[in-house]
Amino acid sequence: MDRREFEIAFPGASASSREKGLGPTSESDRQLLDVYSRTIVDAVEEVGSSVVHVHVRQRANGSRQRRQRDEASGSGVIITPDGYTVTNSHVVENAVSIDASLADGSSFQADIIGQDKATDLALLRVLTDSNLPAAYLGDSDQLQVGQIAIAIGNPYGFQNTVTAGVISALGRSLRSRTGRLIENVIQTDAALNPGNSGGPLVNSTGQVIGINTAIIQFAQGICFAIPVNTMRWVVTLLLREGKVTRGFLGISGQTVPLPTRVIRYFNLPQETGVQVMNVVRGSPADNAGLKEGDVIISLAEQAITTVDDIHKLLTSDRIGENLGIILLRDWTQKLEAYVTPGLSPD
Repeated sequence: MDRREFEIAFPGASASSREKGLGPTSESDRQLLDVYSRTIVDAVEEVGSSVVHVHVRQRANGSRQRRQRDEASGSGVIITPDGYTVTNSHVVENAVSIDASLADGSSFQADIIGQDKATDLALLRVLTDSNLPAAYLGDSDQLQVGQIAIAIGNPYGFQNTVTAGVISALGRSLRSRTGRLIENVIQTDAALNPGNSGGPLVNSTGQVIGINTAIIQFAQGICFAIPVNTMRWVVTLLLREGKVTRGFLGISGQTVPLPTRVIRYFNLPQETGVQVMNVVRGSPADNAGLKEGDVIISLAEQAITTVDDIHKLLTSDRIGENLGIILLRDWTQKLEAYVTPGLSPD
């Protein structure tokens, strides 16, 4: 029997691509892949040197074996050249001492400036006389579902580990360790693991858009980050007052788009508002007559377009003040009322 050479033709593979050894992947596909890869690489190069490994020694209790375990680690991101660094509050919980290791291998002691358990954020100061590489901060209000999201951190102590994905959803709510709902949270499928906590979530240009904070155990591709705009607000208060004192309405909410017909009918100057998802019984909001499903569009004569707008208004000096509130009910009624914020129980 004659031996004959034969060739297997793979579906979708042209002769030219086979000759080049490209298999079923076209040249245009390769170029697209290279663009995506280059985007990730450039973003990591932009912010990677600003990511720190936070090593915490905690108060020890009990036996010697127990004391040996009283160490924790996480991630953080430098936001100013003089060493101010953001991480998660739960990373530095019960800390006796904190060391921050930089990408270049140098390590410095760090002090806690303040922390806000209600948003799981903490502000540290890395103690060095050198100017440190600070990350650029983006604008989380401009995020869109589907855009690239890159997480950088130190999972299980592996320094500067990079994972990439997309923004899966916006406006999520996440319950913090204090039991308070953290609102307007970013959901991403960029893989996170223990040790990623406190590290930055960045966009395709290397700007920080969030602080990675939580995963859902046993779930794949469901991870959360605190928006950078929330972080800015918290850091400002921690620097100015050393703590975050909030007014309390007694609601949880999420940012929602306003229907075009509603905007036109009520002649509204905005395209989004905050929908009330829950009202605490006996709270200021309950006493003011707010109901689940109401959409807040104004508070204290300020337009409310995002959950962050409400947080920014509920400062300590608003506690006990009678604030005008405008809301939409069932998309057919525009109601005005007054609400008096109390002191947040956090």
